[in-house]
Amino acid sequence: MTERRIRIMVAKPGLDGHDRGARILSRCFRDAGFEVIYTGCHQTPEQIASAAIQEDVDLVGLSCLSGAHRYLFPRVVELLRERGGDDITVIGGGIIPDQDLQMLHDAGIKAVFTPGASLDSIVQWVRENVSVK
Repeated sequence: MTERRIRIMVAKPGLDGHDRGARILSRCFRDAGFEVIYTGCHQTPEQIASAAIQEDVDLVGLSCLSGAHRYLFPRVVELLRERGGDDITVIGGGIIPDQDLQMLHDAGIKAVFTPGASLDSIVQWVRENVSVK
């Protein structure tokens, strides 16, 4: 029997259609040996939470460049908790001002990666902080 790999869902919540970084990160996660699901652009928090639970993922990576991260990221965490997915780790990335980092952490976002974070550092964070459920 094959051991299950860490399952990661990369999602773009909201109206932001700039998904190059999310697609690059998805490929990077795949190349690092993780199982990856990319939901595409324009997902609602409800769609993301539902897909994460249905796909039984270990990690949800949210990407937002529109400035709506203050609402969208916490809402995904809130919906995951309401729907029994409180064991799913949520991380975020994008154009996130430093002054928003503590609020996102307090809302349950375990890590936030901003421009300049290397792909290797993100993969390393996942390996050190996420395990198969």
